[in-house]
Amino acid sequence: MRGRARHHTSMNLKIFAILAALLSSAAFPQKRPVTLDDVDKFASRAAPAPVWAPDGSRYAFESGGRVHLYEISRRAAKELASLAPLQAAAAKGAPAAPFQWENRRVREARLQWTPDGTRLVILASGDLFLMDVPSGQWRQLTATAAAERDPKVSPDGKSVAFRRGNELYVLDIASRKEIRLTHDATDTLWNGRLDWVYPEELDLGTAYWWSPDSKALAYLQFDVSRQMIYPHGDLQPVAPVFEPQRYPKAGTPNADVRLGVVAASGGATRWMDLGETRDHLIGRVSWRPDSKALLAQRLNRVQNRLDLISADPESGAAKLVLRESDPHWVNLSSDLRLFKDSRRFLWSSERSGFRHLYLYAMDGKLERQLTSGNWEVSEVVCLDETGGGVYYTSTEASPLERRLYRAALDGSGRRVITPEAGLHRVSMSPGCGHVIDAYSSLSEPTRRVLRGPEGNTIAELDPPDRRPVEELDLLPVEILPVKAQDGETLYARLIRPAHFDKSKKYPAIVMVYGGPHSQAVQNSWRGASFEQALAHRGFVVWQLDNRGSTGRGHAWEAKLFRRFGKQELEDQQTGVQHLVGMGFVDPARVGIHGWSYGGFMTLYAMLHAADTFRAGVAGAPVTDWRNYDTIYTERYLGLPSENPEGYRESSPVHFAANLKGRLMLIHNYQDDNVLFQNTFQMMVELQRAGKLFDLMIYPQKTHGVTGLAQRHMREAILAFFERELR
Repeated sequence: MRGRARHHTSMNLKIFAILAALLSSAAFPQKRPVTLDDVDKFASRAAPAPVWAPDGSRYAFESGGRVHLYEISRRAAKELASLAPLQAAAAKGAPAAPFQWENRRVREARLQWTPDGTRLVILASGDLFLMDVPSGQWRQLTATAAAERDPKVSPDGKSVAFRRGNELYVLDIASRKEIRLTHDATDTLWNGRLDWVYPEELDLGTAYWWSPDSKALAYLQFDVSRQMIYPHGDLQPVAPVFEPQRYPKAGTPNADVRLGVVAASGGATRWMDLGETRDHLIGRVSWRPDSKALLAQRLNRVQNRLDLISADPESGAAKLVLRESDPHWVNLSSDLRLFKDSRRFLWSSERSGFRHLYLYAMDGKLERQLTSGNWEVSEVVCLDETGGGVYYTSTEASPLERRLYRAALDGSGRRVITPEAGLHRVSMSPGCGHVIDAYSSLSEPTRRVLRGPEGNTIAELDPPDRRPVEELDLLPVEILPVKAQDGETLYARLIRPAHFDKSKKYPAIVMVYGGPHSQAVQNSWRGASFEQALAHRGFVVWQLDNRGSTGRGHAWEAKLFRRFGKQELEDQQTGVQHLVGMGFVDPARVGIHGWSYGGFMTLYAMLHAADTFRAGVAGAPVTDWRNYDTIYTERYLGLPSENPEGYRESSPVHFAANLKGRLMLIHNYQDDNVLFQNTFQMMVELQRAGKLFDLMIYPQKTHGVTGLAQRHMREAILAFFERELR
């Protein structure tokens, strides 16, 4: 029954998208084809993140170098102040800081409210400022040569903590008196500073936390001395610049991490006794609301066991609250919510096969399960203690969608808050009184609205950008169900070429990612995408979510366990067979392209499915999984010493001699995620095997290609497929 319902959902999406496109085309006959210029011009840009005031009555945001304030009562935003004077006032003339590889996922607050909701603490050009919200007047809190990083206002609003270099400090806002809290940092011992891999693979955005009573700070100390060093360098200057990165590869030492507590007034650090931590990961830290305990989430190295541990900040003594274990791996979440009375907490778990919500007493005793079913809770959005409910997003309506729901804490039921079909990305105010909902579908561009707690629309914040719809011939995007070899339903996205003629045979490009924690095929707006430009050049564009993708339950994802590539390729080939079977694709002219894990999948497909794929463009590919980081790789493949065959069979570098089609490798020289070393090693093996290939290297770029280089890359990819698939 469930399979049929999903099939009808996808067919309805397909028909609706086609009709909408046809009607739109009839209304605007002057529309023009999508070009690479349009892909750049209409690139979607994320809306500024709202910074909610403590009472939820307004929110601040930064846009265009200015601070703005949205007042819910007025249903309008106003400009508060320009950041330019603050940036100009920030200290200058400091010597150039040594290059540091800060992970892009580190979350540093540039705007923060004081608890009384009257002032904002602002980080601008490395210095801290205090702005009066009614007037927009500001005063400078710090003026130092070294930058202040990751500032946090204390819960009582009297102080702001920050990191400078590798040490933690607290500043009294009224007097501007500064206290240094830690004193033992070195180049390899970091207090309150994350290493590269923790934010990348555990999604941990900070390494210190204020106690709710403002009397202490908990922090992680990272000893990275045992981590491998990768020798990045900038070769553009006449004198090349050495930019080493601490990068722990699979099977090599992680940072040694411990959790400590230090008084906000200074003094010695009390270290929490969490047991052996050398081969463990501290993935989350939370203070209990009464400030009498810390809750740490600790994973073992291969991440098949997660312990929730309660630690006494005074003595450091710790005890186990609950344990999650799994024969494959445990996915860490950010769903823990602690009740204000410190007697209960909300927890999410995949123990049933799908992530659901559970209510626990603080001693670890389960009170009740709040959600259930063959669908996933995607994220806890807000705990409404006063109203007795929890807001969360989930896949209940469809694995292709995310909507906002509310479940009662007494287990009496749940209801949908955002009923519109599509993908909803939401932010709720403190107290759960208001929702900012950014949502879209295949046929409707993203719109941002302000809602009440029951989902009623209060105001439209950003009208959808309809310029691409009105100016461009956006081709219909279809979502199709595909039966896998074992009968499971896969979902694929299809764009047919402009001026489609079903009697013709077209070349096709398979866009692929294929890795865990990702979902490409969703009921969401794509707009003037690169895929649209390819379709306007005469290509069928196809993308399929294989087993291992997110949104379909843990068993679906765990198909990748201890072996990358095999299951994914089997599903991708099934998708191509389905596509060819529709009758308008030339099976001899199928290409494949992906980036990162998708680059790996492209290489893997070119070396293991030469009869399916004629040409491939592999961007930033992992070519030997021993080159990738510890936390990600070991979660899925285990340790190299314990699964050598799985590592070998998953690594394209060992199969270079299998290449038959045309291959293009693309990599950024200073990629801090998938190291350029991967492509270097692949080049060596391809040359040893006598295989010709194309190569494009982008200097001074990390994992993503941006700016003019991105346009250059798209031109190169298009030219390659024009040459090889025509």
